Amino acid sequence: MTSGVSTAPAAARPRAAPAPDPAARRRRALRTLRLVCWNLIPALTFVIIIGIWAAAVQIFAIPAYLLPGPASVFELLIRESGMLWRNAQVTLAEILLGFGLTLVTAIPLGLVIALSPIAKQVLYPPAMLLQLVPKIAMAPLFLVWFGFGMESKVVLTLLMTFFPLLIASISGFQILDQRLLYLTRSMGASKWQTFRYLRVPAALPVIFSGVKTSATIAATAAIVAEFVGANQGLGYVLLKGTSTMNLDLTFAVLVVLTVIGLAINYLVEFSEWLLAPWQRDGK
Repeated sequence: MTSGVSTAPAAARPRAAPAPDPAARRRRALRTLRLVCWNLIPALTFVIIIGIWAAAVQIFAIPAYLLPGPASVFELLIRESGMLWRNAQVTLAEILLGFGLTLVTAIPLGLVIALSPIAKQVLYPPAMLLQLVPKIAMAPLFLVWFGFGMESKVVLTLLMTFFPLLIASISGFQILDQRLLYLTRSMGASKWQTFRYLRVPAALPVIFSGVKTSATIAATAAIVAEFVGANQGLGYVLLKGTSTMNLDLTFAVLVVLTVIGLAINYLVEFSEWLLAPWQRDGK
């Protein structure tokens, strides 16, 4: 006769789910809140800057022909969004083409100069000489040689962004400790394996610092090139706004240029995040 009490072993009985720990939930919620607040700091900084701008215009009664308020600037941004977008496309194409040419030329040349003493003696002096020549002074020559089209702007952007990335590439490829090279050689690693798994990872953080510097200069170079001679682009619109004392338009262009600069910076940061995953924990 069987009783109503179960005789199954204790190990076979289903275990009750552990009760949720309220302290652990609070800690997770606090970490999430802290992460969200940390990521919101850059956006809040811009909001504070715009608030200070608007308050200064109101408190000190600054006339619009000296400093327009943010409301009128953003109103013009919306009203002239089509025109600004068309010109932003031109400037963005100049930046990307010039900066792209810098990436595909400066980094390989930096590798060659870093690893070859002959290349350093032959190639580095002309690069240094080219850096010492004022690029702005060469801009009218580019107009004569390449015309008023996109080519002259791309060449000026290339020249202004080339040398910082070249120096960073040389430093990055030379930063490797020679003792590590001796170690990999003693372990039988080939030159390609040493280059791929040791020299490139060691050089990437330094190279990306040069990429960030050159990316910042690229936008400035494109705008300066459009100042010298252009009939389209944000530099042309900026020059038109200042010449007609249309400061609303001038500040609107500056806002668009700031957005472009932030987008390029985040693109470089994301590329570094992808290509140098070992750097993520240190950030």
